[in-house]
Amino acid sequence: MNDLAGKVAIITGGGYGIGKVIARAFGAAKMKLVLAARSPGPLEEARRELAEAGAAVVALPTDVAREEQCARMVRTAVESFGRLDVLVNNAGIAGPTKPITETTLAEWQETLDVNITGAWLCAREAIRAMAAAGRGNILNISSAAGRRGYPLRSPYSASKWALIGLTQTLAAEGGRHGIRVNCICPGPVEGDRIERVIRARAASTGTPHEQVRQWFVGDSPLQRMVTEDEVARVALFLVSEASAGMTGQTLNVDGGKIMT
Repeated sequence: MNDLAGKVAIITGGGYGIGKVIARAFGAAKMKLVLAARSPGPLEEARRELAEAGAAVVALPTDVAREEQCARMVRTAVESFGRLDVLVNNAGIAGPTKPITETTLAEWQETLDVNITGAWLCAREAIRAMAAAGRGNILNISSAAGRRGYPLRSPYSASKWALIGLTQTLAAEGGRHGIRVNCICPGPVEGDRIERVIRARAASTGTPHEQVRQWFVGDSPLQRMVTEDEVARVALFLVSEASAGMTGQTLNVDGGKIMT
């Protein structure tokens, strides 16, 4: 998508998983990148891989639940590349896998601090920079758990539902500044993260691993999980001019599990 060449994107949670694959797709589109994540090791590995592929990329260890670190992240993007065009709010944690009666306030609070407050903080700082330029694009990564209740994962589900509401609100506020805001809800995505989720659910419920795995794919018309690349291609579309008429929208990338 040639219109993306030279544009500057921040990707939170950019050191691994979906965030890393989105960064790879953006780099291939010749965008300039700021990768942010809490884990410096994977973050540096992702930066090195992208730089070797020819991308202009900066890596910045960042805890999105910390207000001052979100401000530093946006400031770094502008100081490094002279502008900010795109924010991908991808950072998130799984939270506990247990009934609400066994979930602690600390577990609830940590999950919301990262998954929704962190996205809000990053968006606030990005919008300040984007509004001054009269343009911008924010992409929030929610989840199928933001479309349908998710037993044993109440903090995670609540945070992902909230992210869809935040998307619509920011779209309504940002339009007059030339800022579009959209959202992706991935379903189960093949990779290490979903395997950890499956193991946690199997342990919590006493259910065999393969039975839990089938629970995640059984109601998908495609009868499979989606891939990180499939999510990244939709992300590329939503931040490009190919989707110029779209804002406040949430797209499912889930193999048809949820058709609303």
